[in-house]
Amino acid sequence: MSKVRKGQAPKMISRVEFHRRFADRAFDPAFAAEKPAMKRLEEIAWQAFQEGRKSPVTQKADPGFADPKYDLSVEWRATRDAVQAAEVRQKDPATRSRVLVIVGAPRNDGTCPGENSKTFRLAKIASEVFDQAGIEVDFLDLSLIASEYARHIHPCKGCVSTAMPLCHWPCSCYPNHSLDQENDWMAEIYEQWASAHGVVIVTPVHWYQTPSVLKLMIDRLVCADGGNPDPTTTHGKDPKKAKALELKGWPYPKHLAGRTYGLVVHGDVAGIEGVRRALSDWLDWMGLIDAGAHARLDRFIGYYEPYATSHDVLDADTTVQEEVRNVARAVAEAVRELRAGRLSHPDADLRSPRPK
Repeated sequence: MSKVRKGQAPKMISRVEFHRRFADRAFDPAFAAEKPAMKRLEEIAWQAFQEGRKSPVTQKADPGFADPKYDLSVEWRATRDAVQAAEVRQKDPATRSRVLVIVGAPRNDGTCPGENSKTFRLAKIASEVFDQAGIEVDFLDLSLIASEYARHIHPCKGCVSTAMPLCHWPCSCYPNHSLDQENDWMAEIYEQWASAHGVVIVTPVHWYQTPSVLKLMIDRLVCADGGNPDPTTTHGKDPKKAKALELKGWPYPKHLAGRTYGLVVHGDVAGIEGVRRALSDWLDWMGLIDAGAHARLDRFIGYYEPYATSHDVLDADTTVQEEVRNVARAVAEAVRELRAGRLSHPDADLRSPRPK
């Protein structure tokens, strides 16, 4: 049995420091009139923090789980039920085809820059192609993390690196009410991925890599690649139980495999090919199927030109606009082939000697 290593986590913060952090949320002088009420709420939050009340509302798991008597978070259960219902719809031949179009840029005209992103515009171009093809579009604009109140994608905590069964599908790390980690957008995003027959990611390059808003989502999708659909098998987050379960032999199920994908990566100086390859590698690893060479696009828009005129450059670059339409056309055709059972996936029945 592999030993669980301890000693990295710091001690619990002091009551004084907790007060400072809690009070920062009421910095606006308008809260001053409610100071007694805020004090009472702070005391409740302090008790929840001390007691580690991550999931304060639970219900017993039903006989469909390994341990029917385990107290499951009602919030996780609701997310799990929504994802399962989405998977049923996705496999139903009577439903409309769906494509998830993802805007991977953090900029919009409701954030500090005060202007739309080129990524948003390119994603809208792709969406129009799907609309014309009669394919339903789920439009996921990750810039809302930067412009909406309490909209979060919390970071992945790396449960999988302790043991794969500790990483639950969908993720059970959030919400964590004792640590004020609520409003986790991934609860909805998992459902959108599960509903999709195809996925198109449109993203700029930030410092040779994907923007942070996109990377947050990518990391939180690790549970889709090998994740454990039954938290009662590990009694929540028990690392010893999870290690033992993995060492018995874990199947590493690929929960999103079989969907098709396309990519649009754009930049203005460098990094487009590396980001496009990294995204392709990630999606391939998860078992998604690329929609062909025309569905994997990397292009410069306004190469070494001023940022201030980049939207004007995009206006004039009708060629890149048409290339983005081709990405969408390729994915639309791949979705049709997929649903008809004709999309080529030659290695679909092969079993990897190194499942992970």
